[in-house]
Amino acid sequence: MSKPDYYEILAVKRNASAAEIKKSYRRLAMKHHPDRNPDNEDAEADFKEAKEAYEVLSDERKRAAYDQFGHAGLAGASGRGFNPGDAFSDIFGDVFGDIFSGGRRGGRNQVFRGADLRYQLDLDLEQAVFGGEVEVSYSTLSECQTCHGSGARPGSEPQTCSSCAGHGQVRMSQGMFSIQQTCPQCRGTGQQINDPCGDCDGQGRVNKRKTLSVKVPPGVDSGDRIRLPGEGEAGRNGGPAGDLYVEVRVRAHAIFQREGAHLHCEIPISLAIAMLGDTVEVPTLAGQVALKIPAGTQSGKVFRLRGKGAAPVRGGPAGDLFCKVKLETPVHLTDEQQELVRHLEKSLQAGGKRHHPHSRSWLDSVKKFFDKLGA
Repeated sequence: MSKPDYYEILAVKRNASAAEIKKSYRRLAMKHHPDRNPDNEDAEADFKEAKEAYEVLSDERKRAAYDQFGHAGLAGASGRGFNPGDAFSDIFGDVFGDIFSGGRRGGRNQVFRGADLRYQLDLDLEQAVFGGEVEVSYSTLSECQTCHGSGARPGSEPQTCSSCAGHGQVRMSQGMFSIQQTCPQCRGTGQQINDPCGDCDGQGRVNKRKTLSVKVPPGVDSGDRIRLPGEGEAGRNGGPAGDLYVEVRVRAHAIFQREGAHLHCEIPISLAIAMLGDTVEVPTLAGQVALKIPAGTQSGKVFRLRGKGAAPVRGGPAGDLFCKVKLETPVHLTDEQQELVRHLEKSLQAGGKRHHPHSRSWLDSVKKFFDKLGA
């Protein structure tokens, strides 16, 4: 039985580039991998077939021999042939290697991106609403200025790792399975430090206190994050630094409660103002404004001041300020004041529903309720 054409297996043209061949192989390998298709013999066969085709077409010398002589031209090609037992180890290097090693598969002098950091920034409500600049101070691993991140004492150089020969990865075999993993001696860098820097102990990074000025945009709220690229931990082996994520937390305010772009507050008013009406001064984040309280205002009434809230951080109109009236009952009355209240109450009771429409309606409802029970 003749063997299938490798180009047909990978679904590429005969003049396909190396990148196109690799892309097609990755797609097929992910689709037919045995871990994704347990107990599926057809998928396993397709997986091994794609692997075999890629072994040949990704090698320039083997591909040239195959293009000229077909499968017969591979019989004399030197180098490692296809071994089905390698499929399970190589697939992780070929498909996932670029992801976990920063785009490089086991190459020498691998670089590693620094870790991202998180900083919690506590703000007053005014700072969150209006924005501004705030200084933050935090500890991070920064590049050692003595060895400039190499980890080697000045005047010396890092050496190629003797365990992995500079590849950063080692291969362990167990029967027919071969597993590729990060070299435990150099931790994937491909280098070893024989004469370490005295300031960083060969790590290439030192713990350092860093202070930054962070621009807080107007309208931020608790849970919002500000990303500062490159302000995280320094990378290793010349890799890029991570990012700093400043997470905002707005402190509780003595007067206002925030709900998105809107603000809420309570306004205590006297019995006289509630009864007769008046104009009171109401605090806002931008200063005091006058609020007219109409006569006969009940406790719990909410007044809305448009545009006196917070502007959303992602743009749009400012929210509103909702002012809830809270009637303040006088306490510690003198005898004279108590007598005046009794006199006023007697006069109001004489007016009936005219002065107490809500309580009278409530009392009528209660009376009907008990009459119904007694019927």
